Amino acid sequence: MGIPLRLLLFTILTTTTLMAAPDFDATQAARFAQLALDCVHKEYPNKIAHSLNSDADLKPPRELTPAFYGCYDWHSSVHGHWLLARLIRLFPDAPFAPPARAALNQSLTPAHIAGEVAYLNGAGRASFERPYGLAWLLQLSAELHEWNDPDAQRWAAALEPLEDSIVKRISEWLPKLEHPIRTGEHNNTAFSLGLMLDYARTKNKPEFRSLLETRAKAYYEKDRACPLAYEPGGEDFLSPCLAEADTMRRVLPRAEFTRWFDAFLPAVNLEPTKVVDFSDGKLYHLAGLNLSRAWMIRGILSKLPPSHPRAKNLSTLAARFQNTGLDSIKAEHYEGGHWLGSFAVYLVSRRGI
Repeated sequence: MGIPLRLLLFTILTTTTLMAAPDFDATQAARFAQLALDCVHKEYPNKIAHSLNSDADLKPPRELTPAFYGCYDWHSSVHGHWLLARLIRLFPDAPFAPPARAALNQSLTPAHIAGEVAYLNGAGRASFERPYGLAWLLQLSAELHEWNDPDAQRWAAALEPLEDSIVKRISEWLPKLEHPIRTGEHNNTAFSLGLMLDYARTKNKPEFRSLLETRAKAYYEKDRACPLAYEPGGEDFLSPCLAEADTMRRVLPRAEFTRWFDAFLPAVNLEPTKVVDFSDGKLYHLAGLNLSRAWMIRGILSKLPPSHPRAKNLSTLAARFQNTGLDSIKAEHYEGGHWLGSFAVYLVSRRGI
């Protein structure tokens, strides 16, 4: 591959101005793009969370969810499409850009999105992909919205009916969710709130943004001394404590967040996790945990004062998580290859910061 993947640490980007450092070049990006290209239209193997209402619902994935049926499951397909969009934005002239555009063009059609809306709104599917997959769909929408490209704007327009249905669903659900979900997997409330807040700000959705900020404060503002010693769980790909802090840095002013963070996580004593069996999809989650811990710590650092006494140690820890996580991505194992590229790109492109 030439340049070691750990040098992706030096990628310098913002969410709206894309300025990739030389260390993160098209050759590096091509590896992650290929992971998504290999799966976004690969229908099997497939794990569907599917409520059957009658025999008529016995259909293959490509008919149930015609835009997002690949990459083993719906949410991975969604953020696989996000990965392709982000990398084309970064490297529009790279060799992988034409096939990536073709893949997005194949998926993001008005007819396919209409099928997705019909599926989402089907009987018994109120909790479908809630909140993780729905949050990633909004992140895809935000990516396309920011991208000044004719194809991207056409895809964004096609996606709007599904986006609107998701905003409506989340807006109805959050006021009824009295307590946050604090797992280290898909149900985690804090992680999805962070993605959705970035979407609401990018798309200028003031009512949705206000709801998300209000619920985040209600869930987390009084929290203290997060039990970091209980992490990680054996199948986690998110840190409940770090995800909460990464969301609250989006909500609180700097001085207020700094006081909150010091009381919430007075110490961050964590070590990178290792994957014992790369062929076990659940155990492979721990590779993603290293990547998400790295970007969450960087998100936290972006809101702390540069003079914060723990800033240097936190930065060093984020680099350790990143290096370990990137070294764990092995495309030959579909259990991880179908989704870890998205986590890697989210990290090295500094999305959300």
